[in-house]
Amino acid sequence: MKEKKDITRLQKPVIVHGDDSKESLGLVHVYTGDGKGKTTASLGLAMRAAGNGLQVYIIQFLKACETGELHAIEKLPNITIVQFGVGMEGEMQKSIHEYEELLKRDGSKETGTRFAFMADRDEKTACQRAFDHAKKIIKSGDYDLVVLDEVNCAMNKGLVPVEEVLELMQDHGHTELVFTGWGAPERIKEKADYVSFVQKMKHPYEKGIKARRGIEY
Repeated sequence: MKEKKDITRLQKPVIVHGDDSKESLGLVHVYTGDGKGKTTASLGLAMRAAGNGLQVYIIQFLKACETGELHAIEKLPNITIVQFGVGMEGEMQKSIHEYEELLKRDGSKETGTRFAFMADRDEKTACQRAFDHAKKIIKSGDYDLVVLDEVNCAMNKGLVPVEEVLELMQDHGHTELVFTGWGAPERIKEKADYVSFVQKMKHPYEKGIKARRGIEY
């Protein structure tokens, strides 16, 4: 079988120099697309940053549910994570709002974890509160990496003004920013330094497989 011509095989060592200075921080990452892995990628980056002694803050828009990352991050000294979905009244809320009453009304007899996706109109105040908190955290200068998880979705739904996010992208000092979620607006992608598109080619939900603990949440 012939080798593909577009594969580059190194014939000698290539030295790539890194930059260890925090002064080089301050770029913007966007993870978007319809595939699985956007939040997961941001969590991987957060872990890498924390492992190098950087201070990390993760703000989750549109989420108010128990996920594995909440428990894992509790064990890491320099990563903070907060949720601002409907039902999370406190910034540092540790208890998980499970929408128990709402889920009882559907009459389902299924067991296991269930998720409630709230109407956009109900999420608007929570999303604005999350973004206001993000601006405060970034302005403080106390954090080297700030992840705005699902903020792309919030912008796409009109729950967070794109203009306000563009303003933040122009004035965030040396804080590295990460935006995740499907539907990232074109102007956000144009201004970002990194843009990664996660494309769905296959997903087990198409076969009726439910979200699985430890993999999807």
